[in-house]
Amino acid sequence: MSGMFADVIVDISHEKLDRTFQYLVPEELAGEVKPGAVVQVPFGKGSRLTKGYVLKVTDTPQYDLAKMKEIREVLTDSSRSTCEDRLVALAAWMRGVYGSTMIQALKTVLPVKKKMRQKEKKSVRLLLEPGEARGKLAYYEKKNQRARFRLLEALLEEGEIPYEIVTEKLNISSASIRGMEEQGVLEIRAVPVYRNPVRGIAGPGAGTELNAEQQKIVDDILCRWDDPACRVSLLYGVTGSGKTEVYMEVIDSAVRKGRQAIVLIPEIALTYQTVMRFYRRFGDRISIMHSRLSDGERYDQFQRAKNGDIDVMIGPRSALFTPFPNLGLIVIDEEHEATYQSESAPRYHARETAIHRAELENARVILGSATPSLEAYSRALSGEYRLYVLKNRARNSRLPRAVVADMRKELLEGNRSILGKTLHSEMEKRLARGEQTMLFLNRRGYSGFLSCRSCGHVIMCPHCDVSLSLHNDNRLVCHYCGHREPKPVRCPVCGSGYIGAFGVGTQQVQELVQREFPQARVLRMDLDTTRGKDGHEKILAAFANQEADILIGTQMIVKGHDFPNVTLVGILAADLSLYADDYRASERTFQLLAQAAGRAGRGETEGLVVIQTYDPEHYCIRTAAAQDYGAFYEEEMSYRLVAGYPPARRLLSIHGIGRDEAHLQTAMEYLKRLILKIYKNHEGNVIGPADESIAKIQEMYRKVIYVKADTARELSAIKDRLEQYMEANEGYRSVNIQFNAE
Repeated sequence: MSGMFADVIVDISHEKLDRTFQYLVPEELAGEVKPGAVVQVPFGKGSRLTKGYVLKVTDTPQYDLAKMKEIREVLTDSSRSTCEDRLVALAAWMRGVYGSTMIQALKTVLPVKKKMRQKEKKSVRLLLEPGEARGKLAYYEKKNQRARFRLLEALLEEGEIPYEIVTEKLNISSASIRGMEEQGVLEIRAVPVYRNPVRGIAGPGAGTELNAEQQKIVDDILCRWDDPACRVSLLYGVTGSGKTEVYMEVIDSAVRKGRQAIVLIPEIALTYQTVMRFYRRFGDRISIMHSRLSDGERYDQFQRAKNGDIDVMIGPRSALFTPFPNLGLIVIDEEHEATYQSESAPRYHARETAIHRAELENARVILGSATPSLEAYSRALSGEYRLYVLKNRARNSRLPRAVVADMRKELLEGNRSILGKTLHSEMEKRLARGEQTMLFLNRRGYSGFLSCRSCGHVIMCPHCDVSLSLHNDNRLVCHYCGHREPKPVRCPVCGSGYIGAFGVGTQQVQELVQREFPQARVLRMDLDTTRGKDGHEKILAAFANQEADILIGTQMIVKGHDFPNVTLVGILAADLSLYADDYRASERTFQLLAQAAGRAGRGETEGLVVIQTYDPEHYCIRTAAAQDYGAFYEEEMSYRLVAGYPPARRLLSIHGIGRDEAHLQTAMEYLKRLILKIYKNHEGNVIGPADESIAKIQEMYRKVIYVKADTARELSAIKDRLEQYMEANEGYRSVNIQFNAE
């Protein structure tokens, strides 16, 4: 016996085991059992074998040695690096901050659950010296062993031949090859071949020459690389300012120092152009990770990262947990995007988790955006992050000119089409000049709110700064406080009967555009047209190659893409997301509009953006049209300060999911009572329980409680007490409670 003991968390998530069990480490496994290792252990009365994760190795036993069981097997490679140790530590931090079980956190940071069969490239190699081989050749000829004669003759000439050529071209059976191997004539060599999701791109090449503004930022980041106070940088640059070039230059410096980099992007749709640009710079030393890869491709990319075969991993949120042995840099592009927030336990935010991983790895973090999140920008202004600003577009292109089209006037003039007169006219001009147009339908956050098409008024909650949502029973509901009221027949402001929910979709827009412009080549990009594995890439490549005149889509078309021939962007229903029942509705609308506008005029020709709206006076619409993030930030922060929402204050959301609605409501009410007992400063700071914006999914009811506080520590203490309470009460076994700290 080795005298060592391992604290193991057992992978039985359905039993909600969130504690460790101690096992003896056998002598023969002493060098392999380490924090982060995946092991097979006997568990329970029947000692059934199950998988577990080693959290700690110690020489101090916690239990009677006579009752302690042994680890049976280490399921991970003995050469496992300490990267897994740090990932397990990251999982423990996530479990503490975001409130999940340790198993859920471990499965998030160690996502490859089973070893896939390794693909191999086999070859046949001659072992005999030439003289000996010729003697053997004569023997085969004498014995009339024709197959062996053919193979040995070929090996004498080539030395080594691919296995498939031996079997297919020379027509040699595997039995003949094995027989010669047993005789010591040859050997079969097998070399691992990794599945590579990045294919068919030429590279690498030289870096792009930076302009003075970009070079100054790169120099400053590298100069402060070893300063812990500058661990996190926010790169705020207008659309088209060349943030990606800055990322690549800093990554190149890290790679030359023997470090690796992770580049997070918010959508699979961004992968195509981003990978192209990085591949041209770094060649096959990059890879990608996203949900549409096969299990084999995902396994191989993690293996390549662990083996040091790649330097840069690009992908959405899950790529953050790439097991690089010497991680030096994490870049989060478009850091403001909501997709960086996980919707399942642990409900981690990629930005906060990346910063903590960087602390564990002694790495650096660069956040980049043309429209930073209020959280990131406020931290940069306070000095918590280092702020860098790119004020001008790269390659001497100009920001597009913006026109705000008031759709209320269009309605009064009898135009009920989704295409306003200004946008229609500008589309005709682009088609005549052979230029391209993008039409963005703003549907993010759409939840059936009511708006008046005559005056633009939206029915709001009298208690919360969010819109009321229309439910199937024709009642309006606030999903923050639970307020309900009947659906009005007429607008309460102007009395118009033109009040209702917006209902247009991308397919309807495509049909309308093709009717209005039959000569145009039209592409549509939404969930329906991108379901295939390469759906995004095919559509974007076709549009980039100018195989279409007009691209219609939702938010996936407006972020990060660079099409030099696009000179017109039309934003349809700009205010649709403005009244979603979310305190971030104005922020997300501004970001969408500014990002959409940024797709126009990225080449030599000046771009135009037409923003169609029923609320042209709203500060979010005005500042987005002017591309004035500073003005938007100041006004939006004033509202956050009054309402007490992040980043002015901290927010903990407690999400409950259950099959029995009455039982779930009771469970959430008890949690609220406990919060009110332990939280002294609760006046107006505990909201709910209320229905989630989608109150029922797949027969599971969903409710939420919001708790506001001045510090994260207060909310963490509340979360910990609630978890202890739920652990002690069996009534919570049938409901799923998740926490989200903001």
